[in-house]
Amino acid sequence: MSTAAVQQGTKWWSGGRSPFNASYGKVMMWYFLMSDAFTFGAFLISYGTIRFSVNNWADPNHVFNSFPFAGHMNLPLAFVSLMTFILIASSVTMVLAVHEGHNMNRKGVEKYMILTIIGGLAFLSCQAWEWTHLLTGEHIALLSDGTLSVLPTTVKANPWGTALPHEAIAAALQTTPHDQLASIAATLQHGGEVHNVAAMSNADLIKFIESSDIHASNTGPIAFGGYFFGITGFHGFHVFSGVVINIVMLTKTRLGHFDERGHYEMIEKAGLYWHFVDLVWVFVFLCFYLI
Repeated sequence: MSTAAVQQGTKWWSGGRSPFNASYGKVMMWYFLMSDAFTFGAFLISYGTIRFSVNNWADPNHVFNSFPFAGHMNLPLAFVSLMTFILIASSVTMVLAVHEGHNMNRKGVEKYMILTIIGGLAFLSCQAWEWTHLLTGEHIALLSDGTLSVLPTTVKANPWGTALPHEAIAAALQTTPHDQLASIAATLQHGGEVHNVAAMSNADLIKFIESSDIHASNTGPIAFGGYFFGITGFHGFHVFSGVVINIVMLTKTRLGHFDERGHYEMIEKAGLYWHFVDLVWVFVFLCFYLI
């Protein structure tokens, strides 16, 4: 490269103002978010590859159909819709916090940062309930072809007193093989009576099962659970990290550090991370809960 070209280059950027028209911190945050997007993209592509290469897969309408304190009301995707609304609302409050920062309004920044933190904690609480319910709650998942996904491993009375199984479960029983019906019936107790389930016909087995209360402690293909808990857990860790970052930003705001600097750019950088976490959730929601 000639000396003239080097000299011309120094006129374009001499190390002062960034060629991206952004500060060093913002540029590095964008680089980090891009690399993190590649990580999430790899996870979701891997999930999609397995999802569409397996004939039978858990039906999200039956896996994610519960709501806290609602028992077995069968509300498909209602709870995850609430989780999505909470996360989007927290993104709105973060936008308002950044706006107040541009106006150098410390009280406004504090108010909206508190609301954003509350939204993040609410989302994490919802995810904790969902995980607990999926691991220990009462449910029987169906495969996409309408058959039962697994045999129940434990059986107990339904504490809500709702007659089980649901209509969808009852329909699945009609196509379940005899040996699987016999295994389900063998785990059930019906008035303390002992039945020779192996000698019972399919119709008698179905009638016997429908007259009992079913509790399944594990559901769905192993790959489904592995990907679901792995990817939603990875996203949940990002939400938790974002909440910690926002708490730090709130503390620095209350201490007046940004007023001393003369700008609230750190709030804006924290906002970029929080919006990224919200955007990733849209893709997680699409892949796991809708498809």
